[in-house]
Amino acid sequence: MKYYFDEDKAERAISWIEKFCTHVKGELGGQPFILEEWQKSDIIRPLFGTMRPDGRRRYRTAYVEIPRKNGKSNLCAALALYMLCADGERGAEVISAAGSRAQARIVFDLAKGMCSQNATLGRKCDARQYAINYGTSFYRAISSEAGTQHGLNCHGVVFDELHQQVNRDLWDVLVSSVGSRSQPLVIAITTAGYDVNSICFEVHEYARQVADGSIIDDTFLPVIYAASADDDWTSEEVWKKANPGYGSICKKEYFETEVRKCQANPRQLNTFLRLHLNIWTSSSEAWISDEEFMKGAAAFDEEKIKHLPAYIGLDLSSVRDLTAVATVWVDQEAEVYYLRCHQFVNEETARDRSLSGGVDYDLFERLGFMSVTPGNVTDIAAVERYILSQCELYDVRMVGYDRWNALQIIPNLIEREINTEPFGQGYKSMTYPTKQLEQLMLGGSILHGAHPVLRWQFGCVKLQTDDADNIKVSKRKNVQGQMVDGVVASIMALGTFFNNRDEMDFSFDIVSL
Repeated sequence: MKYYFDEDKAERAISWIEKFCTHVKGELGGQPFILEEWQKSDIIRPLFGTMRPDGRRRYRTAYVEIPRKNGKSNLCAALALYMLCADGERGAEVISAAGSRAQARIVFDLAKGMCSQNATLGRKCDARQYAINYGTSFYRAISSEAGTQHGLNCHGVVFDELHQQVNRDLWDVLVSSVGSRSQPLVIAITTAGYDVNSICFEVHEYARQVADGSIIDDTFLPVIYAASADDDWTSEEVWKKANPGYGSICKKEYFETEVRKCQANPRQLNTFLRLHLNIWTSSSEAWISDEEFMKGAAAFDEEKIKHLPAYIGLDLSSVRDLTAVATVWVDQEAEVYYLRCHQFVNEETARDRSLSGGVDYDLFERLGFMSVTPGNVTDIAAVERYILSQCELYDVRMVGYDRWNALQIIPNLIEREINTEPFGQGYKSMTYPTKQLEQLMLGGSILHGAHPVLRWQFGCVKLQTDDADNIKVSKRKNVQGQMVDGVVASIMALGTFFNNRDEMDFSFDIVSL
């Protein structure tokens, strides 16, 4: 299909926004919204000026990933108003969406402010508390209550901060709502996130692959402003690279201040990288990044690990949490560790979105990394059978287990003459193996074959630290779908090896703390 560029249509969108839309807040409040060149050339001109042979717009979806402080919300509000008032669609339904009511109201309230500050918009638009009506068309804001949003027939969707979505429901509902429109437009504008199991990371990866040509999708416009993971985050040139509004919308002084904060407190670095350089990080606080985790992504030889000593960590669940069984194989000659983890979840948790947090446990089960057991309580017998199968297949030297709930399974393992020992969950037991795991991951010495469940869960990790600088993984869940059980079991498996290595004739050096 041959596309063509219609300069008049592109300039019409630009001139409409600059004529009718204004800045609402800050030092420019009340002044016309004069678009920056990057906003015009990278976003508006391609979206509204690139046409199909039949005269309809080429692009149906746009993904714009941009750091904070680059005027994102004002642009979202202007685009929503243009699609409401000037896009030539009768009975247009325009939605701005976000993960929370408060976030959804930010763009909507800016649009209301623009209507109140322009005499023409104020006269033609009926701006109410929850909707702006324009003839037979309307614009309103919604948040993640996806179950109440079916039946929409959207012409335009502006999805703000997609990385905040705890599951994919609202995105799926809105994307599917545009099917009957002749030239609908779904625009996601977001900063980078830290959850690689999220719908935002899924769309980010799709956009990245469209941009590099590995996926061909003529209807999808990828626009990603970001630094690279190996860039010098203290460099002004890197700040400019990631922030198209640097020097005009976002100021040098602000970046200098934020960098000083990170240098004084390195745990703030991931937040700076994510929000201001648009680099996806593995968590909101610095621990192991996704790039560092993926150093161990190489597949490993099943036949080889059958001849290596193995150690198991068993993290038993409460009723609705995950039970994780991690196995570590130690290769003395190569000085590497092989890691695999299998997890168990009960059917009620897996299938109930309010309990699962939108995690696709069924997919993980189909991939072979998880078992979904019947009922509303994890089947401990299934966990026991899995451990026994591991002991039959491999040279398992010891099973380290969490004392909590252990009486349901450990006596049966002892009866089968399997070596077991309790492994504490406090700082005393967890600090050393946690720090060792970190160092080994950073060095690429733990091979896991890009295990998708562990990759997700490493991205959920937050560390707890005491006054003596002891650390452990926090199991407190602030958000549904943020699980770390596989990480804890992996630390336990590694720690079980450390606790027993003196008896097992191992001589290669462990990373010094």
